[in-house]
Amino acid sequence: MAKNLSNLRAPKNANTARKRVGRGMGSGMGKTSTRGHKGQGSRSGSSLMRGFEGGQMPLHRRLPKRGFTNIFRTEYTVVNLDRIAELEGVKEIALDDYRKLGLASQKKPLIKILGSGELTTAVTIHAHKFSKSAQEKIEKAGGKVVLLGGAPAEAKA
Repeated sequence: MAKNLSNLRAPKNANTARKRVGRGMGSGMGKTSTRGHKGQGSRSGSSLMRGFEGGQMPLHRRLPKRGFTNIFRTEYTVVNLDRIAELEGVKEIALDDYRKLGLASQKKPLIKILGSGELTTAVTIHAHKFSKSAQEKIEKAGGKVVLLGGAPAEAKA
């Protein structure tokens, strides 16, 4: 039978009433109000930390910690040349165009172009960073590389 407004039904368990505890013995949740007898969880004001395992060393403390996270790291939105090659009739890609063309999101404002894929048309590309292979491929196709400011200067040793 086809579904229409006359025979629509709510999904299973969509309309389950909330549990009303401590409302008498007939409710099935009277007396101890689903807290059980004695113990830490039965007392008023009891709240355990997330991951508490009854005094046993919690899993998040048993597992070894590895690695290091650099909080000063600069993150780039990575765009490969094959994504740019898919765009038809684009002669220039400015900073605003990455979002319009769906190549980047708002989350990471800095953009880096990588050289994965081949570029056949001449395109002027504006970005904060380019890999060497990307720069070579863009210039080989007759395009132009425009480095934008805003990217931190590379440390020179």
